[in-house]
Amino acid sequence: MHVYDLLQQFLSDIRHTTWYEYLAVFSGIVSVWYSRKENVLVYPTGLINTVIYIYISVRGHLLGEATVNLYYTVMSILGWIMWTKRNNRQELILHITYSSQKQWLEQLLFFAAFYFAIFFSLTYFKKTFSDGIIPWADAFASATAFTGMWLMTKKKVESWYWWIATNVASIPLYFVKHYVLTSVYYFVLLVMAVFGLIEWRRRVRTADRE
Repeated sequence: MHVYDLLQQFLSDIRHTTWYEYLAVFSGIVSVWYSRKENVLVYPTGLINTVIYIYISVRGHLLGEATVNLYYTVMSILGWIMWTKRNNRQELILHITYSSQKQWLEQLLFFAAFYFAIFFSLTYFKKTFSDGIIPWADAFASATAFTGMWLMTKKKVESWYWWIATNVASIPLYFVKHYVLTSVYYFVLLVMAVFGLIEWRRRVRTADRE
């Protein structure tokens, strides 16, 4: 596809973008901004985004992404609870930290388990329900997102690496499904994820010096 064709597709799809997709994009960007700031509002704003994207993903035959957003919804509630937990002195229990070598191995196994489970499930659905599914790409975007969200609830720096991978995979995935605003949204999230990684690494260094 030539650049002109891509531009034409982009303009055509933008004109057909629904109001609720705009709302989902806006709330998602706000949520990531709050996560970079380590602000618990990441979760209530994120819930608006995830609920809408469950609907959008099902409509676009992105069943892996729909599953991811359902998972996001559940994990957002769990993360909201974990980020607000305090000890007897009313101090927050959870702080930003790096993963240990053992935790890195757990992350990779977690990713691999979900990737293969989602890949084979989507391969089945592609044959029986929807030929619009792209199993390998959808499974990769989904499994990295599962891993990133899991680590975000634990305030692990490495969550941002998984978010970066999710965003890179999702940009073309949504574009070919004609959700171009969402594709642009994931590009914005990619940039924000890079800055989020830098910010959380800085916060760990600052905490170590105190």
